Amino acid sequence: MKILVIGGGGREHALVWKLRESAKVDTIWCAPGNGGIAQEAECIAADPADVEGLVALAGRLQPDLTVVGPEVPLVNGVADAFRARQWPIVGPSRQAAQLEGSKIFSKEFLLRHGIPTAKMYGAFDSASEALHALERVAWPLVIKADGLCAGKGVCLAANAEEARDFIERLMVRDDLGVGGRRILLEETLRGDELSFILLTDGERYATLVPTRDHKRVFDGDQGPNTGGMGAYSSDDLLPEALRQEILRTVVEPTLRGLAADGIRYQGFLYAGLMLTTDGPQVLEFNCRLGDPETQAIAARIDFDLARVLADVAAGRLDPSTVRWKQDVSACVVITSGGYPGKFESGKRIAGLTDVRGDSGVKVLHAGTKRLGSDIVTAGGRVLGVTATAPTLEGALDRAYAAVRRIHFDGMHYRKDIGQRSKPLAARL
Repeated sequence: MKILVIGGGGREHALVWKLRESAKVDTIWCAPGNGGIAQEAECIAADPADVEGLVALAGRLQPDLTVVGPEVPLVNGVADAFRARQWPIVGPSRQAAQLEGSKIFSKEFLLRHGIPTAKMYGAFDSASEALHALERVAWPLVIKADGLCAGKGVCLAANAEEARDFIERLMVRDDLGVGGRRILLEETLRGDELSFILLTDGERYATLVPTRDHKRVFDGDQGPNTGGMGAYSSDDLLPEALRQEILRTVVEPTLRGLAADGIRYQGFLYAGLMLTTDGPQVLEFNCRLGDPETQAIAARIDFDLARVLADVAAGRLDPSTVRWKQDVSACVVITSGGYPGKFESGKRIAGLTDVRGDSGVKVLHAGTKRLGSDIVTAGGRVLGVTATAPTLEGALDRAYAAVRRIHFDGMHYRKDIGQRSKPLAARL
C-alpha cells in the first residue's frame, strides 16, 4: 500500500508511526509533515486547507489510501473531493464535519436528537443581541464562537464584564475572523471531562481506548487553555458501567441521528464529554482524532492500523479486529516558551538521539522542522514524549526521564501529567 497522511503535527506523526509498522505498507507520504515525520515518511510541502491543492497532489501520487489528521481540510470538503474521484479516504464529509466546524450546527443536532448536552441560551449573529441576552443567563457562562478558531473560540466567563469583553473581541473587533462572527451562549456544566473517541465506517463502529487530556498550560490545571499539554490512557480510567452508559446515551443516538439526517459519517468521531451528576453530557464534537490523545492511543495499538483504516474507507470495518495492548500509556508535551501566547521558533533541539533507544519510549514531533543536520522548533507544541509500561507510574517515569534529557532554549512542560489518575466516577 501507498498511503498519504494529511497534516503535520504530533497526531499525524503518531499515525505515520503506526501505519509504518504494517507489513502491507511500503510508501508513506505526509503533507506537509514535520522534522520528525521526515525520518519515517516522505514529507511534501502542501497547505492542508487547500482542497484543490490536495486533489492535485493525490492525482500525482495515486495513493491507495489517504488519512486526514486535522479538522480544517475536512471542514473544507477534502473527503467529498476525494470520494467524487473514487479515491479511498478516511474522514467525514463536509456536511458531517460541521459537527466540529459549526458549534451552532452541533448544538442544534444534539437538541434535535435528544442527546444530553448543556442548556442553550441562544445563538447570535449580532453583538447587540448577544449582549442583551446576558441579562437572562446564569453565571459562569460558556461562550462559543461558531466556527473554527484554532482553539481560541471558547470562553468560560465568570461575570458579565468578562462575557462582554469576549463578545466584543469576537463580534466587534473581529479578533478571530469569520469563525467568531456568530456565537453560542450555553450553561456551564460541572464534573469530570472525558475524551471518548470512536472509529466508524458509517454503519459499524469501534471505540478507542479511554484517554484523559490536560488542557491548562501550567501545573495544577492553572493558566490559559492550550491545544493539550499531555494525555494518558489506561483501561481502568473508564468503568465498564459508565462506558456502556456513554454508548447508550451518546454514541448510538449520535450515529442514529446522523443517519436520520441523511449524513453518513465515516472516520474518527471525538465526543468531548462532561460527566455530571445527571450523567454524561456532550460538550463538543470533533470530526477527527484529538491531539495529544492520539499519541497516547497510538502507543496502545495492537492491530494493523493500515488494514483497519483501509476497511473503514471501503465501508467494511470489522470492530473485532481493533485490539489494544494492556499497557498504560502517557504523553508529555514539550512546548516553546510563551505558548499558548507569543513564542519564538528556530531553537535547536538537543538530546533527541540520546532518547531514541529508550525502551518503551517514542518521541513524536509536532512543531519541528529540519534545518541542515539539526532539528529546530517550529511551533507552540514542539514534541510529545510518549511512553508505555504496565502501570501509569511506570509510563510517566519513562516519559519524564526522556523529557529531562531533551533540551532547547525556553522549553516548557507540565510536571504533573497523570497525577489526577483516579478512575472516572460512574455518575449514572
